[in-house]
Amino acid sequence: MALADNDEDNYFSEKYLFLKAEVASWIDCLRILHSKDLEKRDFCNTEIGGEVTGSRYRWIVFISVLLQKALLYIKTPMAALGAAIELCLNYPAFNHHLLFNIFTGRLVKPDRASPKFTSMVGNIDRRWDLRRHYYGNKAAPSISIMASKLSYENESFARNVVTHHWQMEFIGFFEFWNDFQEAKSTYATMLRDKNRIVIAFRGTEPFDADAWRTDVDVSWYDIPSAGKIHGGFMKALGLQKSTGWPKHAPSPPKSFAYYTLRERLKTLIQENGEAKFILTGHSLGGALAILFVGILAMHEDEYLLRRLEGVYTFGQPKVGNEQFGEYMKQKLKLYDIKYFRYVYCNDVVPRLPYDEKAFLFKHFGSCLYFNSCYKGKVLEDEADNNYFSLLYVVPKVLNAVYELVRGFILPWIKGEEYREGWFMTLFRLTALITPGLTNHFPLDYDNATRLQKPGLVQLN
Repeated sequence: MALADNDEDNYFSEKYLFLKAEVASWIDCLRILHSKDLEKRDFCNTEIGGEVTGSRYRWIVFISVLLQKALLYIKTPMAALGAAIELCLNYPAFNHHLLFNIFTGRLVKPDRASPKFTSMVGNIDRRWDLRRHYYGNKAAPSISIMASKLSYENESFARNVVTHHWQMEFIGFFEFWNDFQEAKSTYATMLRDKNRIVIAFRGTEPFDADAWRTDVDVSWYDIPSAGKIHGGFMKALGLQKSTGWPKHAPSPPKSFAYYTLRERLKTLIQENGEAKFILTGHSLGGALAILFVGILAMHEDEYLLRRLEGVYTFGQPKVGNEQFGEYMKQKLKLYDIKYFRYVYCNDVVPRLPYDEKAFLFKHFGSCLYFNSCYKGKVLEDEADNNYFSLLYVVPKVLNAVYELVRGFILPWIKGEEYREGWFMTLFRLTALITPGLTNHFPLDYDNATRLQKPGLVQLN
């Protein structure tokens, strides 16, 4: 298919919607709601013609572009605020006598590259023990959620935990290039335990505007025989502007997540013929984990697909439409790959993009759904799929009240490891106004994994 210069980004897909929020003006955002020719706008590149003119479709495009514009606008102050909060949270770890050091002028400023420095996720949940619940058929889910949490931390911290606490091999901490954002915005951690290699993709950090842009970008590409796939996730995984998804790895210097990890895996497996690997991630990281399998399948990489033990995601958003789901279910069955998608209670992210007639994004595979009592069951899809329904506002608020109280009770019932710190308690209070957002934190997914019944994952 021959394309004009402005279409070179999409040569591999004949049907697509490619939004460029960075070139849209605030006036352009308003024009979306009444424009009948969005495909002629500089910020909207598409080959689906009149489909974009529907009011429902234009409304979703409007929300996506508006949010991306806002995130671009506040990117710098947002990062500065996040950095300041993280710095403050780490002062106690670097000052054993904090008040004394303040008054005597001996205050030690936290070093972000230090193995003692923790991210906001790490401050919310400080549990890094693994062996206590790393056994039997809970082994893979347990190491997956812990690796997913660890992916939010700096390299020195991750190396220290993996090497000294888990007694495993730390293979690497990776920063990957996003060709469309023209920045390194995708991260992953790789470790090995005997014959099992684990790759954990980092999810959406609270103050990372680029990661949030990836989440709210409703661009999509319709891949022949595979279906419609979320464009933001594809860009984060390694989609390239000029060549799309070539089968062979591009030349340096830019490092793309899919190609770098694929080649690293092949090298490790060639060194150990018995090795298998696990893909995991929380939030955006979960979407990248399962999409990694999808691209391997499109490239017909049987060598790695037959070495893939399983995919474990936590709070993962929807990656594609129903056709893509059917395509993936066939490939997962063909290569005997386990896929477990954990969803905790009212977590809003697994319900995004929400069910509607315009984009038709759908989950696939079994959902391991846990209620606020951490009782798990296997469902076709999570309960209350339409998070934004007004019918569920009151039940969500009441559930947030219960979770706030539960934070004080659970340690007495299950043990000290379930005690929540003041920072998490503060977030529990905010959930009374915005229920569902707090449910997305890895802490509840860690609790659910620790308390799940041993046979739950065997029901898939």
